[in-house]
Amino acid sequence: MIEKILHKRIEEAKEKIREADAILIGGGAGLSAAAGIDYSGPEFRKAFADYIRKYGFQDLYSSGFYDFPTEEERWTRWARHIQFTLLSRKGMPLYNDLLRIVQDKDYFVITTNVDEQFRKAGFPHDRIFEVQGDYGRMQCSVACHNKTYDDTEVVNTINAHAHDLTVASEYVPICPVCGGTMDVNLRINQYFVEDERWHESAERYEKFVNKYLDSRLVMLELGVGMNTPAIIRYPFEEITYTNKKSILIRINNNWTQGVRENVSRTITFDEDMSKVIPLLVY
Repeated sequence: MIEKILHKRIEEAKEKIREADAILIGGGAGLSAAAGIDYSGPEFRKAFADYIRKYGFQDLYSSGFYDFPTEEERWTRWARHIQFTLLSRKGMPLYNDLLRIVQDKDYFVITTNVDEQFRKAGFPHDRIFEVQGDYGRMQCSVACHNKTYDDTEVVNTINAHAHDLTVASEYVPICPVCGGTMDVNLRINQYFVEDERWHESAERYEKFVNKYLDSRLVMLELGVGMNTPAIIRYPFEEITYTNKKSILIRINNNWTQGVRENVSRTITFDEDMSKVIPLLVY
C-alpha cells in the first residue's frame, strides 16, 4: 500500500513537471545531506577526529561558530572544513539527477547551500542564486569593502602547512584594504558581503519569478527546513498561493505540511530524498 501511494505521488509530480512552463528549484541543507555530504556522521567523525578529541565538536555546522583564541587556529579549522565540503568533492549524483529533471525547461535555482554542488553538477552560474554565500569565497571580516575573493589557494596552503590544528601566521589571510582579519563569505553575522555577483544573481532570480507569476510554474523545494524559512519556504508558499497555475513539490524528511490554502496544489514527500529525486527523472 505504501509503495502504491508513493508511486501515485511520483507519477503526479512527474506529470506536473512535464506540463510546466518553468521550474524553480529551492535547495536547502537537507538536499546536500541527502546527496551525501556528511555533517555529523561517520565521514565527519573520521575527517575531524582530532578536532572532536580536542574541542568536543559534535557536527561540522556548529564547529564553524567555535570561538578560537587565534586566527591561526580558526583558519586552520576552516581550511579543513572547506576541503571536506567543497574542494574534495565533485558533482554528486543527486544533483546530476536534478539537472536531468529540469534541463529541457526554463529553470532557476535559489539555494541556501554554500557547497557549489549545483555548479559542479553542471547548472550554469547565471541560473543560480546562492543567497547565503559560498565556501569558495572570502571577505573582510568587518566588510570594510564590498568585494569577495577566491579562497582556494589560501585553503590549500593552510592545509599543506597545518600542524597540531594550527598554522604559521604568514599563511593566514588578511584584508587587502584594511589589513584586518578575513572571513569565509557566509551569512553568519551583519558583516556578510553581498558583492556585485550576489546582486546580479538576486536580480536574475527576481526577474525569473516575475516572468512566471501567471504561468504553470513548478517549484521543487528540496530539503528546506525551518532554520531560514523566509528565504525559500515562505516565498514558495506565497507564490503557490498567489499563482493558481503553480504547483509546489516539497521533499523533506520533516516539516512537509504547508499552509492549508495550498494543499490542493502541493505534492509532498517525506521519504528519503536520495530515493525520490531519481524517480522523478523522465
